[in-house]
Amino acid sequence: MKSHGFILALLAAILLARLLPQGPELLPLKQITDIGISFIFLFYGLKLSPSQFKMGFLNYRVHFVVQLTTFLVFPILAFLFIPFFEEGTNSQLWLALFFLAALPSTVSSSIVMVSLAKGNLPTAIFNASLSGLLGIVITPLWMSLFMDSATELQFGEVIYKLFLQIILPLIIGLILQKYLGNLARKYSRQLGLFDKSIILLIVYSSFSTSFSTDLFEMVNLRELLKLVSLILILFILVYFGLSLLCKILGFSIENSITTKFCGTKKSLVHGSVMVKILFGNSSNLGLLLLPIMIYHILQLLAIAIFAERYKRREI
Repeated sequence: MKSHGFILALLAAILLARLLPQGPELLPLKQITDIGISFIFLFYGLKLSPSQFKMGFLNYRVHFVVQLTTFLVFPILAFLFIPFFEEGTNSQLWLALFFLAALPSTVSSSIVMVSLAKGNLPTAIFNASLSGLLGIVITPLWMSLFMDSATELQFGEVIYKLFLQIILPLIIGLILQKYLGNLARKYSRQLGLFDKSIILLIVYSSFSTSFSTDLFEMVNLRELLKLVSLILILFILVYFGLSLLCKILGFSIENSITTKFCGTKKSLVHGSVMVKILFGNSSNLGLLLLPIMIYHILQLLAIAIFAERYKRREI
């Protein structure tokens, strides 16, 4: 799948950050990524299709389950993992895991996978879009519980940056959608490449800072394996938990596909953007991005397998 190329690019960005950790001094990466973040959400506002959004609006039971899973079940499960970390909520690894749990669902890959599996596409579009909008508010609120110990930024300053870099460009995009929406959707693939390029710059910059401060020297192989195992358990619990819930609620196969695919996804785009806004240029940015990058790879590979199986069913 084409998404595998992006995974390889992410790994290459981390490798480059390890080999050339002083790269940020050669280019104004902070300014580039700050501007890039604003354009990501401007384009996001332009690409939201009102007609498709309305088509999925009435499927309220699926929406409720997906959004509740994304913004409540995931964080609760992350809280249950606290005993696995010796420092508890003061552990940087647990904070990184909780950051993953607090993120919204991804948009593009959720819609692509649901389409591939022949699920309820209008409902998927509505849920993925709604999750991205809600995440702009809910993710910072969850992280504010731990920001005093994790960053020197004041929450008011974070909200201001959030408004300036995300909410304002999004509103402008929604306003301009009437005039430029069709054009943005026509060139959605090209705009997607821009999004991925900014993410790669953020990943490189974040891991470069972490490598240059020897942050990863503090994470041994045992802790890394523990983190990967907990991320895998998190995915399995949510996916098969949603599968059981869909049966209990009597969802159709199309609605079950949409619920499981949208409810298990986490957005690398929002994660990359939020980590820069919430934690500034902190040395632990690479560590905070590590779980979402691991989860991103896992969700693409696992959901792709499930999608192929659903695609072959008799309709």
